[in-house]
Amino acid sequence: MKTHEFYVDMTCEGCSGAVTRVLNKLDVKFDIDLPNKKVFIESDKDADELLETLKKTGKTVNYIGPK
Repeated sequence: MKTHEFYVDMTCEGCSGAVTRVLNKLDVKFDIDLPNKKVFIESDKDADELLETLKKTGKTVNYIGPK
């Protein structure tokens, strides 16, 4: 399983909560680093699929790469 690193423009607990909600629907393991605005997702899913899911939060999202 690969770990993907994303930048998500999160400013508060509400933002990280939105990320948690959309990722819980995918059934993936993830870790949110709110101070650094990073989300690490452990999944076999395609990075594009994960990116599209994160965009559902309405936040600015960028794929940094595999970790």
